[in-house]
Amino acid sequence: MTNVKLDDGLLKKDNVAPILDRALDAGEGLLRLTPTWVPRSFLHPGRRIKLNPNHLYAFGANRGGIDERWFASTTEAANDGRVWHEGLSMCLFEGQKFLLRDSVAEAGKRLVGEPTFSKYSRWPVYSKFFDNMGPIPHHMHQSAADAALVGQEGKPESYYFPPQYNNVDNNFSYTFMGLEPGTTKAQLRRCLENWNAGDNGILDLSKAYRLKRGTGWLIPPGVLHAPGSLCTYEPQWGSDVFGMYQSIVEGRYVPWELLVKDMPEDKHQDLDFIIGQLDWEKNVDPQFKDANYIEPIVDADRSGDGYTDRWIVYGTIDGQQMFSAKELTVDPGAKCTLKDPGASGWITVQGKGRMGKLALQTPAMIDFGQNTEDEVFISYEAATGGVEIENTGSEPLVGLRYFGPDCHANLPANGAWQANR
Repeated sequence: MTNVKLDDGLLKKDNVAPILDRALDAGEGLLRLTPTWVPRSFLHPGRRIKLNPNHLYAFGANRGGIDERWFASTTEAANDGRVWHEGLSMCLFEGQKFLLRDSVAEAGKRLVGEPTFSKYSRWPVYSKFFDNMGPIPHHMHQSAADAALVGQEGKPESYYFPPQYNNVDNNFSYTFMGLEPGTTKAQLRRCLENWNAGDNGILDLSKAYRLKRGTGWLIPPGVLHAPGSLCTYEPQWGSDVFGMYQSIVEGRYVPWELLVKDMPEDKHQDLDFIIGQLDWEKNVDPQFKDANYIEPIVDADRSGDGYTDRWIVYGTIDGQQMFSAKELTVDPGAKCTLKDPGASGWITVQGKGRMGKLALQTPAMIDFGQNTEDEVFISYEAATGGVEIENTGSEPLVGLRYFGPDCHANLPANGAWQANR
């Protein structure tokens, strides 16, 4: 554990406006972000997200190891014993830090665009690297209606497995998703009834899919999933609700409290209610892969000589465009003007270069509390005006960026990968 605190010198909300204006003007709409680390007490870090291995327990061993890095986040992590700013991204300018959340509250239309800010009054999405040695429990994220019962928001999410962060598979590079077609609610109820009898057997009712680098998945609310051990880039809705439905993972007991933590207190022993929070039809859908699996699709309209822009997260969830993501690759010595219809959070995963006036550099190792040059928030102002990106290194410059809801008119549909093969 280090003595470094991520919020050392952080400016209070009331003092953000002047420095935000200077930062946006100097960066021409770009904001430098510092690494946002999040621990999980019930998981085993995969050690691939560049954090110094001596700092994996920087929040304290009792908090668990750091297995996540959140990007362009204005969403708090829902961890027990958390520090007050856990999950919140910080901007850096002239050696001073301030919260991206405070910045959006101060200049929302300039940062995330008038349509998004008027509807949500915040940046309603975030992404992260999720990196573990083995699988995590079969769990789901509540729908908007079910999360609202406890004053929260629902959480659809998505996966992409960046090759640059997956030099090894770790212990189980497969993800169980949904339930086998024909599974009954009575069978699932028996799993919950057997919670304290050992392994409750829920994986016997599910199917595992092998994870493939450079591909991804959509995960709708209410759908069970047990993420495997590839390091995952996860664009998702700005919420941290979940319910764990598996009682033991790799010999580790999962407390019942992690099943019901985001359910009304008077329903914590109501098995019918707990099962009812699942979207049953989606869980037992025989065409689950066709609807939710993703392979990259080149955006020919935004690619050119020396650079390629690919869709890596696309499609809708229940007919709504909740989030999306792209991967930009710029060849050595090449440059391009990136122009998008909305704001995005950018993380550099390979190479070095520049974005506008900001340097881009992929770190080899990051100390806890160290500032880096790999993460940028591209404001609505900058995205719609166009940002020049140049590769100044000897290898491809690769960056991932994710977008908010209803951003793209040309977003590929669910299952578009099949026609693209």
